[in-house]
Amino acid sequence: MSTHPAGPSRFDHDTAVTRLDATTWRAELDGGWSVLGGLNGGYLLATLGRALGEAFPGKPHALATSVHYVSAATEGPATLEVVPLRDGGRVASAQVLLRQGDDVRVAGTASLGDLARDADDVRTTATPFDLPPRERCVANTAAPAELREVAPLMQRFAMLFHPEHVGWAVGEPNHSGELSAWFRLEGEREPDPLALLLAVDALPPVTFTFGTLGWAPTLELTAHLRAIPVPGWLRIRHATRNIAGGLFEEDCEVWDEAGRLVAQGRQLARLPRG
Repeated sequence: MSTHPAGPSRFDHDTAVTRLDATTWRAELDGGWSVLGGLNGGYLLATLGRALGEAFPGKPHALATSVHYVSAATEGPATLEVVPLRDGGRVASAQVLLRQGDDVRVAGTASLGDLARDADDVRTTATPFDLPPRERCVANTAAPAELREVAPLMQRFAMLFHPEHVGWAVGEPNHSGELSAWFRLEGEREPDPLALLLAVDALPPVTFTFGTLGWAPTLELTAHLRAIPVPGWLRIRHATRNIAGGLFEEDCEVWDEAGRLVAQGRQLARLPRG
């Protein structure tokens, strides 16, 4: 695991990329973002988001991204390839790959733009979900030591869980298919569009609410960024409506402290093996 230097936040340090040529970047993936040895999908998506933003000056934000996790990424060097498909007036499109050695870890497509262009035009009929005040929620630091040991990424951010959604941690799952929490990056690093790519996959798998614990490998993840979040905590909810064939879908909403729906995600993942 790398040592975090003074200056940039750990998140910015661990998602940093270095350009090698017109379409290729290098990253050093940090093991501190792992769960049971596999690196978190949101962390990988945010790392890809950095390269995508650098590839298209003036269009720094991955407005819509759909990626497939081909194989489990591990700590160490990685190569990121961004292949431009089109660069229009307001939106650019690209294919993106993350490799380690000869192995493809992540493959996908993205549409890039600038969320600041229409920052004042945010309209929604969506209703924020219920989440108690932070002082009434349960901190991730209260998780059992054995869970924190196998999921070191829990030390990369603060999570304050809805008290009705954490019975699984004491052997009393509520079978709701819903998991929600307040969220903030380590060191109170303020949220931005890049951090939203992490946030859509930051909470534990919603299958925990059924008592099905363990790593749930993501097959495909789609993320939509809707607005630049205001400073402060994010509110995140994961929910599922269907478990079938050893797979489950997980829908994510991310709200900022201004009460705006700033990001959405949907993924298909494998059930944990325990």
